[in-house]
Amino acid sequence: MADTILKTEDVMIKFGGLTAVSGFTIEVERGSITSLIGPNGAGKTTCFNIITGFYKPTSGRVIFDGCDITPLEPHVVCKSGVARTFQNIRLFTGGTVLQNVMTACWVRQRAPWWSAPLYLPLFLREEREIRGRSMELLEAVGLDKLAGEVATGLPYGAQRRLEIARALATNPKLLLLDEPAAGMNPQESQDLMDFIRSIRDKFDVTILMIEHDMKVVMGVSEWIRVLDYGQLIAEGTPADIRSNPKVIEAYLGKDAARAGESPTRKAASGGRPCEGEESDHA
Repeated sequence: MADTILKTEDVMIKFGGLTAVSGFTIEVERGSITSLIGPNGAGKTTCFNIITGFYKPTSGRVIFDGCDITPLEPHVVCKSGVARTFQNIRLFTGGTVLQNVMTACWVRQRAPWWSAPLYLPLFLREEREIRGRSMELLEAVGLDKLAGEVATGLPYGAQRRLEIARALATNPKLLLLDEPAAGMNPQESQDLMDFIRSIRDKFDVTILMIEHDMKVVMGVSEWIRVLDYGQLIAEGTPADIRSNPKVIEAYLGKDAARAGESPTRKAASGGRPCEGEESDHA
């Protein structure tokens, strides 16, 4: 029997009269790399916002590692072992590469906040530990030589790696990646696939990913789930999804589904699956 780390039970959320997600029920196996895909506006980022506590569902539950985290605030969800990145990179402007990672490490601080301005031994000891831990993370993602550089001055691909390192600094059991390949060139996307596999293995973390780049999705995912208009329409291995008529119809329309055209080919040609999701309800 599979070891489930994340389970959603019949999750629905409404914004006014709009039902953004309905009947969202999934189980994510511990240690897996799973992708959540679908056309723009399908509800993928909304699902991430529900899982991480930014949105509270109208109905349904989110179970993480055996505990109901549905009512928890985002910072408590993070402390419980769920970390995420965002569609648009959100680094601390003006901070160095090292400072960005160290800030995330403080999520699990033991020293009381008031020990910092007093420079008490407990705070100083913990700061040394956090600095060492942060440098280890930067080395793991290949950014240790850039620790003193301003984070926002890094190349785009390096900023993505830094954002992932910052998420890993919270010691997550589950890492949610929201369009990690957005804005990357083909070589960077290929490197990203290897990178995702390496962090899964190195940090023993489960990965749930939203991605529009179908080459990345098919190349790195072990299981794929497909959303359309807020509802789960298909799930399976990459081979299953590539030829699934419902998936083809969702991306390309009924005529393409009857013709058996693959959504992977459409993505490669710059079609709808490769577009970014700017809406909060995407």
